[in-house]
Amino acid sequence: MTESILLPELITLTALKTPQAIALTTPTMKLNYTDLSCLVRQFASGLRHLGLARSERVAIYLEKRVETVVASFGTPAAGGVFVPVNPLLKPAQVAFILQDCQVRVLLTSPERLALLKDVLGACHDLRHVVLTDDFSTTVAPDVPTPQAFGMTLWRDFLESPTKIGHRVIDTDMAAILYTSGSTGKPKGVVLSHRNMVAGAKSVASYLENEAQDTLLAALPLSFDAGFSQLTTAFHTGARVVLLNYLMPRDVLNAMAREKVTGLTAVPPLYIQLAALDWPPAIQENLRYFANTGGRLPRETLTVLRQRVPQAKPFLMYGLTEAFRSTYLPPEEVDRRPDSIGKAIPNAEILVLRDDGSSCSPEEPGELVHRGALVGMGYWNDAAKTAERYKVLAGDAPGRQPGLPLPEYAVFSGDTVRQDADGFFYFIGRRDEMMKTSGYRVSPTEVEEILYATQLVGECVAFGVAHPTLGHAIHVMATPVAAGSPLDLTTLLSACRLRMPAYMVPAGIEAVAAPLPRNPNGKIDRQKLASDWVTRHAA
Repeated sequence: MTESILLPELITLTALKTPQAIALTTPTMKLNYTDLSCLVRQFASGLRHLGLARSERVAIYLEKRVETVVASFGTPAAGGVFVPVNPLLKPAQVAFILQDCQVRVLLTSPERLALLKDVLGACHDLRHVVLTDDFSTTVAPDVPTPQAFGMTLWRDFLESPTKIGHRVIDTDMAAILYTSGSTGKPKGVVLSHRNMVAGAKSVASYLENEAQDTLLAALPLSFDAGFSQLTTAFHTGARVVLLNYLMPRDVLNAMAREKVTGLTAVPPLYIQLAALDWPPAIQENLRYFANTGGRLPRETLTVLRQRVPQAKPFLMYGLTEAFRSTYLPPEEVDRRPDSIGKAIPNAEILVLRDDGSSCSPEEPGELVHRGALVGMGYWNDAAKTAERYKVLAGDAPGRQPGLPLPEYAVFSGDTVRQDADGFFYFIGRRDEMMKTSGYRVSPTEVEEILYATQLVGECVAFGVAHPTLGHAIHVMATPVAAGSPLDLTTLLSACRLRMPAYMVPAGIEAVAAPLPRNPNGKIDRQKLASDWVTRHAA
């Protein structure tokens, strides 16, 4: 079999090898690799028929369903770039993404399109909407008129005439994944075909994925780790079960019913799962469970291993800018439970000082990732790209002497140390990002939404270590006018209306203005966070 070099070939090449093997399972259907490959080609033809230009963006605003998967692979097959939008985002946040990367085509459902009716008018680059279904009697087509953009039903879109597309190579853009940035607005991480295929091969190799595996897609497909469940499975010919769950019990029931062999999740979900009784069928089939999105509490890990003693635990560290960086081999978990492990296959992880030189063993430094998984930068943002994607010095470890062309690596912003045996340990973030419920959240992103309510004068958001969430988001805010009260109940209600659930502050504290400043005149976030911890620890 020809080695795959493009993202859609993960499906098409497997379809040639095992055409009748099941690729996807949903609550209502099963789809084999041949049928999935055919749908991907049909979707690509639909985009070509619309005249989608090379590297133009196609947004997918859906929950986990077959159409989501087909569009994610069909868009790069047509020479376009797919942009998965987290279904938890509010309309204004969805509109920001559509505007930021100038989305041309939007795939969504009638229900979700109705939610966007007040923001789509500002998405001036949008030319076409593909709807999964007809409008129902309960969802009126109260959206911009067809004159604003074309609209096609999924079933009609797939019947578009076949049309030859653009030439695509593995260094072309394949996807833009949006992640929160330290300046408030989400950043679009651009990934190539090579990035995504290399990631699939690397992860599948150390998880030892094979065609007999069944992977549960519990994480959002807008996450790199969530989408990885698709790419690793399709690379090896395994089956993926798409699950949109409401309760943790739904995850356990799906694992038992579908005989899941591999589960990847974030710490908050694992904490909830550990508190439940597990059906015996899970123990009969689960081969491994993998953690991502933050440190898994040791107590939770112990309980999980008691629930499924035969399953291997994989503890992982990664960042969207380079997908996955390290993993801790299961045989090292008891000896080094606090380690984030060693570099994943086909990647090198460096610990560097500020001057670019290598740190000594046990010396804290910045984690730097080099290799095929290093992304292409942030969409249309040269300044932020220059902060995170930097040229390695000519004498950096791994750099070959005499090479005139520069090599870019991802400088993570995370402080780590490496022991004498080569294992890495996470110390902390260099920036002010918070990680809550597996989501990266920028403090200024929270603050911008608070200011938009016009209910606060000044505000500052910060993360406080939490045993289950990773970080709990707390806010200190002043009233709009001196001497007037701050209506905390109304403010929290406004947050719930404007923010996804994971971003809503765990607490808001009213304080007198002005908030303290640092020497640069900025609100002193670190001092306020430290003062908050001191007061509540007393």
